[in-house]
Amino acid sequence: MQSPPPATDTASLPNGTAERSFCPQNQRKFVLISAILASALGFIDGSVLAIAIPAIRVDLGASLVEAQWISNAYALTLSALILAGGTAGDRFGLRRVFAVGIAFFVAASMACVVAPDPFVLIICRAIQGIGAAIMVPCSLAIIAKAYPKKERGKAIGIWAAASALTTSLGPILGGLVLSAFGDGIWRAIFAINLPLGGLAIFLLLAKVPDDMPTEKRSLDLGGAVLATVAFGLMAYGLTSMSSESTTDATSNSLIAVAAGLLILAAFVWWEWQQREPMIELGLFANRAFAGANIATFFLYFSLSAILFYLPMLLIAGWGLNTAVVGFTFVPLSVAIALLSGPVGNLSDWIGPRFPIAAGSLLVALGFAGSAVAVGLGIRDFWLGIFPCMVVMGIGMALVVSPLSTAIMTAVEDRDTGAASGINNAVSRIGGLMAVAAMGSVAAWAYDWVLGPQAVAGMPGFGEPLTASIANDLDTVRIAASDFAFAAVAWVTAGLCVVSAVVAWISVPGSALPWQKWAQDHRL
Repeated sequence: MQSPPPATDTASLPNGTAERSFCPQNQRKFVLISAILASALGFIDGSVLAIAIPAIRVDLGASLVEAQWISNAYALTLSALILAGGTAGDRFGLRRVFAVGIAFFVAASMACVVAPDPFVLIICRAIQGIGAAIMVPCSLAIIAKAYPKKERGKAIGIWAAASALTTSLGPILGGLVLSAFGDGIWRAIFAINLPLGGLAIFLLLAKVPDDMPTEKRSLDLGGAVLATVAFGLMAYGLTSMSSESTTDATSNSLIAVAAGLLILAAFVWWEWQQREPMIELGLFANRAFAGANIATFFLYFSLSAILFYLPMLLIAGWGLNTAVVGFTFVPLSVAIALLSGPVGNLSDWIGPRFPIAAGSLLVALGFAGSAVAVGLGIRDFWLGIFPCMVVMGIGMALVVSPLSTAIMTAVEDRDTGAASGINNAVSRIGGLMAVAAMGSVAAWAYDWVLGPQAVAGMPGFGEPLTASIANDLDTVRIAASDFAFAAVAWVTAGLCVVSAVVAWISVPGSALPWQKWAQDHRL
């Protein structure tokens, strides 16, 4: 599952972008169309995949752990390599690197289409993440480089609106297709990338002139390898905890997590030694910058966990139609699209502290509300889950733009590109860890409710029924699914509260907006 991009994606502009564009005015529209198409690849792929996971599990016979890795293999390579991907665009030229990233992503997508089993699909997803790590940072940067400053805001606004539209419509259309054609049609999610990516590459190579590299920075491949191994080991250890409960299995999982933490420490040491590091660690000495990133981690950890495990409950646990479940993502996309502008203005006026803290608390309320609804046995999507997703969407809309403001204003102008890239990576690492860690919580809670009533052939959490079982066992299975999701929702609600507290004590801004209004009007 790919969570919605943090607002700092729209601030990831290349350092020192010149006012003079490399692209003639009559060809800039092709840059914008290519960037929109490339963004659609990732957004559609990520949001629809969450809806399709139950179908993939049935079609390929994937376990919960394998389902986690179908999501995490992509998130791992994307989050670990995205900063190196942005550097590659600066070093070799955005147009050619962007085209290479799209081609890599599309080729891996076609391999996903024909994957015969979960293991092959996981490998293909990891390769797809490498392509995305090259493609994603170049998508917006090439718009910034192609358009002069006076036209850049409008172009980015069109890009953002199109991104919000594809994010909201993707799950709905995907749910309708899955509902109409059955589980095997999940492969079309990846196949659609061929025409979209092919058109983007054609426009880039045939209609857009080549650009000159802006700087000859090193790629810091050593740091990229260390980050990939570190996060991979931690994700492996956390994911493995949900597969087996034996003492040996738990010990091996803890060893993997510990090894990942040690390598992460080695990564930090490596970055300190580099003249041109992948991550400017010195930026974390700034309290506001560090606090905004901690808040980002917990918030996107929580969001990613809910958006990955909620469709499993609704489709596999409750047996809801995928066409209905596709509407789960709509409030988030619509709220961000409609409210980000006004909230951004509010953040400029009173500072980002209050919007981030208030928004995080609203997200926590949405998640807690879904836990309560499920706990009370309200299994009506429109009455129980959808209103909570609306609250969550409004909360995220309050957070996204102010988080960008907090990150950008916490550092010097020369460091905004690096700061934005770090925040982007932090949000994706949060999603990676969430899918890995919360699977263990869901599996434990599910098995705890089943207890001795678990029998051979009983599906695991999020695994659709493939054979009929007795009514009393099915009742227990549904109750266990409800409890498992509620456990995840309560944990994530608590982490959102932590995000609000961290933002409140570290991010600058007025404590209360009405006090700022009174000061401005001298009341």
